[in-house]
Amino acid sequence: MVVLIGYAIAFGCIFGAYIIHGGNIQVILHAIPTEMMAIAGGSLGAFVVTNQPRVLKATVAALPKLLKASKYTKARYMEMMALLYDILQKARKEGLMAIENDVESPHESPLFQKYPTIGADHHVVEFMTDYLRMMVSGNLNAHEIESLMDNEIETHHAEAHAPAAAIQRLAGALPAFGIVAAVLGVVNTMGSVGQPPAILGAMIGSALVGTFLGILLAYAVVEPLAGLMEQKVDESSKELQCIKVTLLASMQGYAPQVAVEFGRKVLYSTERPTFNELESHVKGKKA
Repeated sequence: MVVLIGYAIAFGCIFGAYIIHGGNIQVILHAIPTEMMAIAGGSLGAFVVTNQPRVLKATVAALPKLLKASKYTKARYMEMMALLYDILQKARKEGLMAIENDVESPHESPLFQKYPTIGADHHVVEFMTDYLRMMVSGNLNAHEIESLMDNEIETHHAEAHAPAAAIQRLAGALPAFGIVAAVLGVVNTMGSVGQPPAILGAMIGSALVGTFLGILLAYAVVEPLAGLMEQKVDESSKELQCIKVTLLASMQGYAPQVAVEFGRKVLYSTERPTFNELESHVKGKKA
């Protein structure tokens, strides 16, 4: 919804200013179909050539998510940290082997079933259980696991960033395709140089619409999407960093409540629950 509101403001102000200055909107509307065919078609073809199929697929999957509100809310983070607390508390009281079944079959685990939001996120559950499994095995120390976590988070960030980078490159190319469309319009106009001035003026105006559309689409439509996509990628990485810090704190001997506090401090201040909020939530779940 916020994305659509932003577009409405941008287009409303741009075209509103044009009309207020006495511009004839029909000139732009008349030229849009052919100019858009050249700009959108050329940029789409270049986009397909530039990106591997996996990046194209990831981009198509990521675009609809930009229209939705972020899923990384305070409530989600509290549920995730309450789950981590329960797992670490069970391991502390009953031993690491006590959580082996929870780790091996998280979808059948009563602990994970208490937190359906996190349990439904396959990537988060996999990340969490993979490193809990390593903790149970006892073959790796905290530094080795931290290195593995950093590598996986880096890989996740690179994969998730690929669609944003692809959209950013597309935004950079759109003004050039607008110029291509404008040049084609000028070539067409020069081929009709014997026409009356009114007709030539309309043809030149249509050609300039190509440049206008290329710049407008680049900086008012596509580049903002790339920026928003990058922010969402950072949010997803932040959740994994929270899990990482919590598990490493537990491996270093801190009590579950303190380990969860380490993880809480990693979160952005806008979604970070307070100490009392998290404590009350954990106690409520235990009850």
